[in-house]
Amino acid sequence: MASPTVEGLFPERQVLSVSDLNRAARGLLEGGFPLLWVEGEISNLAQPGSGHLYFSLKDAQAQVRCALFRNRGMLLRFKPANGMKVLVRGRVSLYEPRGDYQFIAEHLEEAGHGALQRAFEELKARLAKEGLFDQALKRPLPAAPRRIGVITSPSGAALHDILTVIRRRYPVARVVLYPTPVQGEGAAAKIAAMIDLASRRAECEVLILARGGGSLEDLWAFNEEPVARAIRASRIPLVSGVGHEIDFTIADFAADLRAPTPTGAAELVTPDVAEWRRHLAQREQRLHQGQLRLLQDLRQRLEWCGERLRQLHPARMLRDRGQRLDELQLRLSRCMRAHLRHERTRLAGLQAAMYAHSPAQQMRRASETCAALQVRLGAAARAHMARLGNRLALSMRALDAVSPLATLNRGYAIVSDPVGGGTLSHIESIKPGHRVRTRLADGAFMAEVTSVDPEEKR
Repeated sequence: MASPTVEGLFPERQVLSVSDLNRAARGLLEGGFPLLWVEGEISNLAQPGSGHLYFSLKDAQAQVRCALFRNRGMLLRFKPANGMKVLVRGRVSLYEPRGDYQFIAEHLEEAGHGALQRAFEELKARLAKEGLFDQALKRPLPAAPRRIGVITSPSGAALHDILTVIRRRYPVARVVLYPTPVQGEGAAAKIAAMIDLASRRAECEVLILARGGGSLEDLWAFNEEPVARAIRASRIPLVSGVGHEIDFTIADFAADLRAPTPTGAAELVTPDVAEWRRHLAQREQRLHQGQLRLLQDLRQRLEWCGERLRQLHPARMLRDRGQRLDELQLRLSRCMRAHLRHERTRLAGLQAAMYAHSPAQQMRRASETCAALQVRLGAAARAHMARLGNRLALSMRALDAVSPLATLNRGYAIVSDPVGGGTLSHIESIKPGHRVRTRLADGAFMAEVTSVDPEEKR
């Protein structure tokens, strides 16, 4: 990084106060350096009543004063101490009142732990992106495994805890130990190889991968990629019981089920025999009660069948049927008598109807009706002839009043054209020499016109 320069910052021979100088130096330092990570060892650690932390960060050749203010110090996950190697993230600055160059820390973490934690997070994110931790890949555990495989150190406390739990909860299960180192150089490869061996031998129904608690460095073998891939490649369901409840490893995410401790893993893969006994006792009690209820129901059914058998006995059935037959005979007799009465009444009605509709009666009624109609017809004919005679006399008188014959009797004559047949009523229709027919009251004659006198009309 190039050193900051102050050329052109102040005019030549400008005299500065100490405060101005320190303020300018502080601005150059804070503006010239970005946010940095610095590794070193803590020394001269001090924590006054304000809650701020002041310490020196040193290596073999140099040191720098550092300050971690209270608002940032409250976020620390560990307690800093002298001699502790840490990684510090912060900015370069200058304390103006004393002109001390210093490093303002924003975050602290243990040097070894921080690197391992970052490696853990990176591997976890990469494997999760590949889908190695998907819930769809998780397999269910067998309910009552006959053989349980344990992959752990044969000399560790985890094996003792697991065997104790299995003997207490499920002593009928057989335990197969797959010994492997769980810490140190090459432990991850050996753990992965043992998981692969257990999968290929396929002599167990479930596997437990276990180790007792420890630091992140102690548990690091279970954070290696080969172990995670071996867990997922296993054909046998695997439960991870590594560390304590607060410890999480890559193996926990890859396993089919995670237990907080080795003891918890043993409890997850085994049923509780005592609980089974309690369930069996409860079911035995329920079975006994069910049998008692069944016997009681069968006894009641037997009594009901006996009563039903007595009711269906042939002698009782014959007696009941004989009584029923007598009752039906009485009902039949009553019905027959009622039917005969009804038929007699119906026959009398039919006879009366037949007499009323006999041919003799009909002819007698028809003769009486015909005689009455003849009387009525004669009277009606006479009345009708009288009415017609009166009308005829009236019509004759009216006809006589308008008849030309009556006019002829008074001396008039009707002159007509013998050729055309029409009556001649105007003098213009007659010419001298024409023949005309003249009708009188008692006859007619033909005449020839010799002269025409129109003046007669006037």
